[in-house]
Amino acid sequence: MNIAGEKQRLRRYAATLPKMEIPHLLEQFFTLPQVMDAPVVMAFYGVGLEPDTRWLLQRLMEAGKRVVLPVCCSGGRMEARVLTSWDNLSAGRYGIPEPDISCPRAFPEEIQVMLVPHMLCDRAGYRLGHGGGYYDRWLARYGGLTVAVCARERLVERLPREGFDLPVQMLLHD
Repeated sequence: MNIAGEKQRLRRYAATLPKMEIPHLLEQFFTLPQVMDAPVVMAFYGVGLEPDTRWLLQRLMEAGKRVVLPVCCSGGRMEARVLTSWDNLSAGRYGIPEPDISCPRAFPEEIQVMLVPHMLCDRAGYRLGHGGGYYDRWLARYGGLTVAVCARERLVERLPREGFDLPVQMLLHD
C-alpha cells in the first residue's frame, strides 16, 4: 500500500477511537513556561473527536494572551485570526467555529506557541491530520514552538511520512 493509502487507512481507524478527553494534557500545555511567556498563542477549537479546547481558550484569554485560531480559506490556505469574542465565532468551511472577518488577522511571525490538532501522533511528533494539508502548509512557514497533546490510544509508534510532513517540536502524552 502506498503512503497516501496507508494514511487513509489510519484516518478510518482513528475515526473509530473515542473522543479525546485529555484535560490534564491541556492543563500541562497551559502551564508550559513557553506558553506562560508567550503574548500570542495559536490553538484550535476542538470539534468531533478532538478534545474540548474551549475552556483552554478562555483560560488563555483570561491570562492576557492574544489567542489566535485557524481559518481555512480557499485553495487549501489557512490564515490565523484573533479570537476577540465568543460572539465573533462562526462556522467555517468545515463547520468548525472560526473567528469571523471582523477579527484581526495574525501572521505566523507574531505567534510564539501553537497547539496543533491531529487524529493520530507518533512518538517522533509526526501527526496525521484530516488530509487537507492546511496545517502542513502553515507549519512550513511557521517558526515558533509547535506542541501536540495526544491521548494514549492515539499515540502510535510510527506514522507514514511524506516530504511535506513536519513533526511538532513537543509532544505531551499519557
